[in-house]
Amino acid sequence: MAILVDKNSRIIVQGITGSEGSFHAQQCLDYGQNVVGGVTPGKGGQEVLEPKVPVFDTVYEAVEKVNANVSLIFVPPAFAADAIMEAADAGIETIVCITEGIPVKDMTYVESYLKTKPNSRLIGPNCPGLLTPEGAKVGIMPGFIAQKGNVGVISKSGTLTYEAVHQLCAEGLGQTTCVGIGGDPIIGTKMAELLEMFENDSETKAIVMIGEIGGSMEIEAAQYAKENISKPIIGFIAGQTAPPGRRMGHAGAIVSGEDESAAAKMKIMRECGIHVVDSPADIGRTVKEQIG
Repeated sequence: MAILVDKNSRIIVQGITGSEGSFHAQQCLDYGQNVVGGVTPGKGGQEVLEPKVPVFDTVYEAVEKVNANVSLIFVPPAFAADAIMEAADAGIETIVCITEGIPVKDMTYVESYLKTKPNSRLIGPNCPGLLTPEGAKVGIMPGFIAQKGNVGVISKSGTLTYEAVHQLCAEGLGQTTCVGIGGDPIIGTKMAELLEMFENDSETKAIVMIGEIGGSMEIEAAQYAKENISKPIIGFIAGQTAPPGRRMGHAGAIVSGEDESAAAKMKIMRECGIHVVDSPADIGRTVKEQIG
C-alpha cells in the first residue's frame, strides 16, 4: 500500500502550459503514466505532453471529463491560493501545491476555506510534493532515487528528503510514500496527520520524520506519536547551528521562542520515544537498526 497517491491516482496539473508546469508534468507522466489532464484558463481544448493529455479551462471540467482526484499546482504566487481553493471546490481529494512565495495572508484564506472542504487535503505549498515508488510521482521529487519498500518519509526539506531516500536505498530499504510537506508558515497537512496515515498503512514498518527550527509542528507530532504511534520513528531537526531570530531558508524557519530551537525540539522528541539522529548522515543506518 501507500498513502495519498498510488498507481490508480488520476492527476491533473494546474498551470500545465507554463514552462515549469509542462516540464514537471511530463516527468510525472513518464514516471507513472497517470497524468490525465491539465488546467489553464483560456487554453481549454489543447493537448500537451507525450502521450497527449487534454487541457481544460477549469478544474471542475477536468474532474467531470477525466475523473481527476489529484491536482498538482504550478501557478504563480499571486494566483496560487485561488488555484488551491478551485481544486478543493471541484472535489479534488489530494491537492499538491509546489508554488513558493505565496503571501501568508493568502494562505490564511486558504486555511479557513479548506476547513469547509473536509474531503480535500492540501500538501504544501512550497514543497517538493509526493512520491510513491512504482506508483505515482506528484511534484518535483526525482523518481529514480527511490525504490518500493516499507519506510514512510515525512520532511519539511526537499533536499533532505532526497538525502534520506538515498540513504535508505543504500541500506536496502525502500519507501512506501515520501511526503514533502513544505516550509512555509502556513501549510496544509501537518506531521501528526501523516504519522497517523503511516501508522494505519499496513506496509509501512518505520517512519522518517525530518523537521527544522521554527514553529511547534515537530513538538506536536512527537507528543502525538508518544500516545498513538506504535511504529519506530527516526527523527532529524535541521538548523542546529542557526542563530536565534534569523530566518534560515524556509519562510517558516525562524526561531522566536526557546521551544522552537533545534536542541529543544530534539530533546522533546527523544523524551517522546523518537530515535533522533544528530546528523542526516545517520538516518539510513538508524532506520536499518530499528527494523533490520
